[in-house]
Amino acid sequence: MTRRALVLAAHPCPESFNAALHRTVVDRLSDSGWEVDDCDLYAERFDPVLSETERRGYHDQPTNITPVQAYVDRLRAAEALVMVFPVWNFGYPAILKGFLDRVFLPGVSFRLEAGKVVPNLTHIRRLAAVTTYGGTRMRALMVGDPPRRCVKRAVWHVCRPQILKYLALYDMNRVSEEKRGQFLQRVGQEMEAF
Repeated sequence: MTRRALVLAAHPCPESFNAALHRTVVDRLSDSGWEVDDCDLYAERFDPVLSETERRGYHDQPTNITPVQAYVDRLRAAEALVMVFPVWNFGYPAILKGFLDRVFLPGVSFRLEAGKVVPNLTHIRRLAAVTTYGGTRMRALMVGDPPRRCVKRAVWHVCRPQILKYLALYDMNRVSEEKRGQFLQRVGQEMEAF
């Protein structure tokens, strides 16, 4: 039986360490038998801007998905979601945040029942984030580490996966080549076992 993983990558530079992480994720998942839907948001020129029309129709199901139908279909087809991104200014890159704003819609990622958010992506059994931070773990903790919290709380909540991994390399601005290599190897191992 084919397992399908959606990989969301969010870095504009193909020579970056984040791009190497993205390639490792895709390669190791593929090597492990996953059918990988590689969604490189920059390469696909995803428009992260939630328009006035989209915001006004945000709760109008099922027409709210019309502007992003193809991405909704890809998300609905996945049983694993892997997000590969750098942390910039202690947050997601705008293109990834825009993806979550525009695609994780009512009727897609959640349902509202009696005013409460009910998970709607429960077919996603595995969730992972692979990320890098320019600052140290302590600096991230001092500001609450929003990306970690968003993945482990908000994205987790709408999926309720059996497996959740948050793989982060902190202090990218000063980390050695050896440490980067070790992190790349760890990411590869985690994806092989995913």
